[in-house]
Amino acid sequence: MLLPQHFEQKIGFSTLREQLEANCLSALGRQYVARMEFQTRHEPLLKLLQQADEFAYLLRAGADFPAAHYHDAKVHLKRAALPGAYLDVAAFFEVKMSLRTIRQALSFFSDAPEGLYPTLRLLGIGVQVDRNLLANLDKVVDDEGQVRDDASPLLRQIRQELIARQGQLRKQIAGILRHAKTEGWIPGDAEPTIRGGRLVLPVIAEHKRKVKGLIHDESASGQTVFIEPEAVFELNNDIKDLDNAYHRELIRILTALTDQLRPHIPDLRKAYAYLGLIDFIRAKARLAVTLDCRLPVLHNKPLLKWVKVRHPLLQLAFAQHKRDNGDPREVVPLDLELNAEQRILVISGPNAGGKSVSLKTVGLVQFMLQMGLLIPCADNSEAGVFEDIFLDIGDEQSLENDLSTYSSHLLAMKQFLLLAGKKSLVLIDEFGTGTEPSLGGAIAEAVLDQLNQARVYGVITTHYTNLKNFAERTPHLVNGAMRYDPEKLQPLYRLEVGKPGSSFAIEIARKIGLPKEVVERATQLVGKDKIRYDRLLEGLEKEKTELEQRTAEAAKAEKRLKRAAQEYTDLKQHLEDTRLETLRTAKQQAKALLVNTNQQIEATIGEIRRGQADKEVNKQAREKLDAFVRTELQIEPPQPKATRERAVAGDLQPGDKVALFGQEGHGELVSVKGKTAEVLFGGLKTLVKISQLEKLGRAEIREREQAAKAKKSKLSGGSSGGNGINITDRMAGFSPTLDLRGERAEDALTKTMSFVDDAVMLGMPEVKFLHGRGNGVLRQVVRDYLRRQRAVASVADEHADRGGDGVTIAVLK
Repeated sequence: MLLPQHFEQKIGFSTLREQLEANCLSALGRQYVARMEFQTRHEPLLKLLQQADEFAYLLRAGADFPAAHYHDAKVHLKRAALPGAYLDVAAFFEVKMSLRTIRQALSFFSDAPEGLYPTLRLLGIGVQVDRNLLANLDKVVDDEGQVRDDASPLLRQIRQELIARQGQLRKQIAGILRHAKTEGWIPGDAEPTIRGGRLVLPVIAEHKRKVKGLIHDESASGQTVFIEPEAVFELNNDIKDLDNAYHRELIRILTALTDQLRPHIPDLRKAYAYLGLIDFIRAKARLAVTLDCRLPVLHNKPLLKWVKVRHPLLQLAFAQHKRDNGDPREVVPLDLELNAEQRILVISGPNAGGKSVSLKTVGLVQFMLQMGLLIPCADNSEAGVFEDIFLDIGDEQSLENDLSTYSSHLLAMKQFLLLAGKKSLVLIDEFGTGTEPSLGGAIAEAVLDQLNQARVYGVITTHYTNLKNFAERTPHLVNGAMRYDPEKLQPLYRLEVGKPGSSFAIEIARKIGLPKEVVERATQLVGKDKIRYDRLLEGLEKEKTELEQRTAEAAKAEKRLKRAAQEYTDLKQHLEDTRLETLRTAKQQAKALLVNTNQQIEATIGEIRRGQADKEVNKQAREKLDAFVRTELQIEPPQPKATRERAVAGDLQPGDKVALFGQEGHGELVSVKGKTAEVLFGGLKTLVKISQLEKLGRAEIREREQAAKAKKSKLSGGSSGGNGINITDRMAGFSPTLDLRGERAEDALTKTMSFVDDAVMLGMPEVKFLHGRGNGVLRQVVRDYLRRQRAVASVADEHADRGGDGVTIAVLK
């Protein structure tokens, strides 16, 4: 049982329910969120928590679990169940893709290692998706939601005829359009358009009698009329007939496919229930990952033994504030325990010190747990199950029911006393307030005594001293205090169990700046005993704070000392290991070098002896020995080569000698336009990016000319070919259009890659690819590759008159 009736709103769970709905991928999952219920039985609750925990592990591990096409196809199944009805293409696409997701989810858990996802694996028992049904759906509808051309032989035939007629129509209409534009009957930028499913021309109204045909429509201004030329009547009629035939065949195919689907509807309903449940569990797991939630040890009895538990809504709010403003505030966690020996916690402390937040944390987190959600706590936490949660928080006064604030609290106390038992959790904020303090405190103490006798569990917040004293002397009750800094008079938001807290009312009033005489008068009215009691609590708080600071400093110093000692030990061990390894390596290298040297010397001596004092032989032997000494015994680092810098626009002037960076030839700069230069290579002018050029001096030009002459003489002297690249010849022989028609996809991709590399190297501004229309495979392969290249600025169709989507134009950066 939950009290009050609007418990979710009072405790703040409605916000978490909205978060869960937002995490769902489909309406199927959101339906499960709407049906969430407060669980009071241990076994079903444990199963729900284990499902969420396993899925949270899945998400944290980054597993490749399907996260797309969670469609709610139940409305499609309902329609498909009607005899004679058929589903449209969009419906079949949703059914196909969602059934594929279901099969992937089932396979994910069935293929996972045994024991990894035990409860999630059990959810798939009895769920079936017929493989043949999925194959039949795939034969008709592709993965883009379009009908396949080969869904049936007749459909393919009609489609081909339709494409042929449309091509003839475009050809004829283009001729009529050119003539009309020449005569001035049609605006120069006008194009054919569609009216009533037929291709028409936009003709200027004053020339409408000059174009023979049927007027279908006119513009809003009346200045343009849309005429279907007489010459294309028959073609338009043929296209319309083919289009009707196409749709009749499509409906026949969809009807037959629906008939194949109909017998599987009972199994599909179970499959979609499974998909919705997986979506719901995934949403819970995503929330758990966001809040860093864990599964505590769950006992089949009332119990709270939480370690570092955090208020989830406060955590979400702080995270959002951090994202928006960079504020690094963190939620202060609580350590809390309620058990059979310590059932009721009475929390006291100053206003705005966190008492109400602690109480709400207990209520919201326990409610989350019993709604099947993981909770934001440490791994070593434990929890139990309560049959009831009763909450009294805030102002429940009602003008309609003539209830004051205190009356509403008393009515809640009455319900708690009548209904609460040994498996109930009672949460009361500001217990006893709303009336005369002495009377309110007395009634609150009596109610607390009755609740204790009923063996309820609970958390109470109060300022009343008599309730603190009652908790101190009564078994099964324990005091708790919200920590406070008495020097700075600032709350620390930390809960300490075992002692009461002070309200620090006099001290806060003094710090705020109330007149001194008012503060002193209040002190006299309170009485010496009360002041002595609060000052004792204040002194204890100061002593505890100082002790904690000293303990923390000592712990840090000890930690630093241990770390320094460990670092010294590790460094010493590392140096010793390094010394031994260095010596061992050096000895091995020296030994090997000595062996090689001896062998080389012996070989040299042998060659000299065999040469019998021949000077040439002796000279060669010494040179070999010198080369060995230089390479093996005196390793000299190679001299760094001078590097050239690429040209910039400001350094270049018309007439400068330039070369393509890294190439041997050179040319003359004609002009510079922005980042592009016009260069004359031999007798050919070409546009090149400035970043690909280097400016040459006279010495460099002579060196290049001498190298070119030497290479030319070498080639004319009998060499049949060379491995160098003549960039000028490449430019002269390069065509900016690549014809791929008739090629296989793999060969076309290879040619495209080589062609694009050449075009980028030569600085071409634009290239074209002729691939035709066909079934679109070549077009898709070429465009997918182009869109992945950084050197390609844009990819588009050619103009309709020059090939349309049968030609791809790529603009290079």
